[in-house]
Amino acid sequence: MQPVVTVGLDGSPESLAAARWAADEAENRRLTLRLLHAWPMLAPEPARVPAEFDQNYWSKRLVHDAQTELRALHPGLPVVTSLVADDAQNALLEAASESEMTVLGSRGLESVQSYFLGDVSMPVVARAERPVVLVRAGSRDEEPLSAVPGRVVVALKLRGSCDDLLDFAFHSAAARGVPLLAIHGRSVPLHARVPWGVDHDIAEEMTRDVQKQLSKALHPWREKYPRVDVADGIGLDSPAKAVVQAAEGATLLVVGRRAHRHGPAPHLGPVAQAAIHHGRCPVAVVPHD
Repeated sequence: MQPVVTVGLDGSPESLAAARWAADEAENRRLTLRLLHAWPMLAPEPARVPAEFDQNYWSKRLVHDAQTELRALHPGLPVVTSLVADDAQNALLEAASESEMTVLGSRGLESVQSYFLGDVSMPVVARAERPVVLVRAGSRDEEPLSAVPGRVVVALKLRGSCDDLLDFAFHSAAARGVPLLAIHGRSVPLHARVPWGVDHDIAEEMTRDVQKQLSKALHPWREKYPRVDVADGIGLDSPAKAVVQAAEGATLLVVGRRAHRHGPAPHLGPVAQAAIHHGRCPVAVVPHD
């Protein structure tokens, strides 16, 4: 199968915002865009049935309208559609395994604290084998036409391999032609806290240590992507808070999750959770070892 960016559609403003973002991303990466809508009650395709008797009419209409809009915005972009008679979670997980990335709409923190597919998106984000990007409705439409694209921000834990995470982040920055910021947050131990803030000597020692680790992790990727302007930052705060603050004004925030967690329930770490619920820009969750 040709490389694709898959977006899940359900007709909500969030999923339509995700489709527009996914179209931009597919064009930047020179990939095909796949519009996927899943519904267990989809009927086998009839030969010739009037619209008023076609059980699949509204599903087809939903996908067709999105396809028409995106082709008008991106005339040269290959767009394919997929109607799947299956549970949305199953369909999206299968599609994610075949896609360069999967894009879903996100409501961030609203009253229901969920995504466009409710309790479906969290298992997809937590279990997908490839990157999943969550996009909020309105984030793109509210930008002024003269807005300068923000940088890509990637959150690094500096424990274990982060090659998949950095590969996605550097590729994303290169495709957009924007700078990349690698951010690491580290909480200050209690003994370093003083009435006026943080002990200067301890903070300086922590910063030097983290700076060495960041430079080592980023070095091969700076060589692989010499045209990407790379900066690194260290936040002496909780990692989740440091990452969310660094992502203000970003065009994309990239966070990781461990790919091989065992247990019956999907799990995301505190940084990924904070990014998804509080980050204002699109958030890419990348599985890695």
